[in-house]
Amino acid sequence: MVESEENMKLDLCSIILDNPVIPASGTFGYGREFAEFYDINRLGTFSFKGTTGERRFGNPTPRIAECQQGMINSVGLQNPGVDAVINEELSEIAKIFSKPVMANVSGFSIKEYVDVACRLALEEQVGWIELNISCPNVHNGGMAFGTDPHEAANVTEKVKRALQSQKEMGGDKPLIVKLSPNVTDITEIAVACEAAGADGLTLINTVQGMRINLKTGKPVIAKKIGGLSGPAIFPIALRMIYQTYEKVNIPIIGCGGVSSAEDVLEMMMAGATAVQVGAANLVNPMICPEIIDGLPLHMKKYGIDNIADIIGGAH
Repeated sequence: MVESEENMKLDLCSIILDNPVIPASGTFGYGREFAEFYDINRLGTFSFKGTTGERRFGNPTPRIAECQQGMINSVGLQNPGVDAVINEELSEIAKIFSKPVMANVSGFSIKEYVDVACRLALEEQVGWIELNISCPNVHNGGMAFGTDPHEAANVTEKVKRALQSQKEMGGDKPLIVKLSPNVTDITEIAVACEAAGADGLTLINTVQGMRINLKTGKPVIAKKIGGLSGPAIFPIALRMIYQTYEKVNIPIIGCGGVSSAEDVLEMMMAGATAVQVGAANLVNPMICPEIIDGLPLHMKKYGIDNIADIIGGAH
């Protein structure tokens, strides 16, 4: 199968991916719905739904608004909580996915980030911890840490130190920090996280946006402002990946508006080691296997022998 070809393999924080395609957290649930459409083991890996310490219902509805080139969401980290993820969801994931999975961790305090990350890192199925310090849809959480380099470094350092303390138990998993684009200079945050011990970065989360209902004259989203995702933000994400690649020496996972194999190659040339697919999963549940199937064809078209060779090739 094309996804297992050697020229598609990549090293992401010392874990080998069969290909660079990763469904993004919040757009893939825990994989079960998509496993009904295709064998999700074709993926490089996937990042499961953002997990907090306690169960969260999320934000009030309406919390989705369509746009011409994407969608705005304000789901607000709805999830069953870390206990349910460990006791129920991970065992279900193990039935349908045989590779290491990426655990997306969110929180409202450093203690919550540390506790949730450490608990998930001890689980055998978890290969990476993806620390979400970039969610724009919750009050005093996530992005409160991700928009200030000192706060970003502080939470990164605390989580990394806690993970390292679990090394003898197998809980020192690679720490990937997911950054917000809603800042003046994302490279400043990236450099701070690298210095604090991050093993990798995910760029970018959603861009803040809104819609107004002309009939009511009110914002469509109950919380007024949400996170814009989809093709509209691809050039923004690409620019930020390109800039960050020149400032850090750790792997970058590109994310933002990806919907084709050519988008994946473009992000990798900008500096991404792997690429997450987000909103496109909600439009077409088969988008990830279609991208995986398309990669060898586009690699041939552009004279690419080994996909890893193009990482940062645009610099």
